[in-house]
This record gives sequence, C-alpha cells and structure tokens, in this order.
Amino acid sequence: MPNESISRRDVLRTLAVTAAGSVLQIIPAEAAEYVHQMVHKEKAAAPAGTYTPKYFSASQYATLLFLCDTIIPKDEKSGGAVEAGAPEFIDLLTSENPEFQLKLGGGLFWLDGTCTDRYGKVFMECAPEQKKEILDLIAFRKNAKKDASLSQGVAFFSFLRNLTCDGFYTSKIGIADLQYMGNTVVREFPGCPALPE
Repeated sequence: MPNESISRRDVLRTLAVTAAGSVLQIIPAEAAEYVHQMVHKEKAAAPAGTYTPKYFSASQYATLLFLCDTIIPKDEKSGGAVEAGAPEFIDLLTSENPEFQLKLGGGLFWLDGTCTDRYGKVFMECAPEQKKEILDLIAFRKNAKKDASLSQGVAFFSFLRNLTCDGFYTSKIGIADLQYMGNTVVREFPGCPALPE
C-alpha cells in the first residue's frame, strides 16, 4: 500500500501514468486494487451508498455506464462491468490523469458529435439499432483503415474496452468470473481443454 505521506491524488496520478508493462492492458494489478478500494470506501461513506463521478458529467457518465455494460454485460455466470464497478474505476482514474481525460472525454465528445451528424441526436438518445450500428463501426480497427473519419472513435473505443476489462477483471466479480484460486499449489495441471471441432 502507498505511504501515508503521499496524497491520494499523487498515488492515483502515478498509478495511472505508469501503467505500461503490466499483465493488464492499462494499469498494474496493485494499482487496480487500490482504485477499487478507494471506490469501495467512498460508496461505504456515502449516505446512499453511491459513487459520485469525479470527472465525467452526468450525461457522460450515463454513456460510460451504457458502454461498459455493452462491453462486458451481466450474464448467467456473473455480474457485468457495471456490477463490478468498472465505470467508477474508469472515472476515478480519469479524474487524475490528463491523458485519460483527453482520450475518454474526447472520445465521448466524438461519439455524440458523430451520432448527431448521422442520426440527428446524441448517442444516448439514439435508437438501439443506431447505437449498435455506430458501436459496430468503432469496435474494429479495420473500419478505421477503410474510413479515416472513424479513427478517433476506434482509438477511443479500444482504450475504453481495455480499461473496462482492467476494471472488471481486477474486481471481486471479475476475479470470481475467472475462477482464480490465488497462489495455491496444484498437484497436477491437466493442460488446456481440447478445442471444439
């Protein structure tokens, strides 16, 4: 855990900036654990037990919730990214990192602007089929090669997808979803299951 003399702001900024080189896509496991603990403490201290966004506006945070839920939805096996706290995780990191603010804030701005140009309304006001259409366009890098106007959207969605996965798979729900047993001795390792034909 961080030294008590270091401020929360310094720790989060350092963790978010020095994210490269981990098993995770964006930030190291220790950093992710710390961020989850900070969110948990805030929720526990809040009268309603809710998280208050630090960086995103209410409408941006609603879009973030929708996108995180779309990236890793709840299923019969486990909760999804929203239940795991990925949006809170992303917001808290973004509040302390100007690079994340540019990538995510700019990406949400791009998403609303593109939807307004295509459909005459911002992303969250679009019909489900319109949301799906725009997300299908930015979910694949190959689409940016075909249409350069999608480049910012593709980069934004790729970054958001990585952060969502980091937030999910470092949470209690995500770790349970992986069936991670921790550092335990396994007498025999049966190997990977055979691929289906």
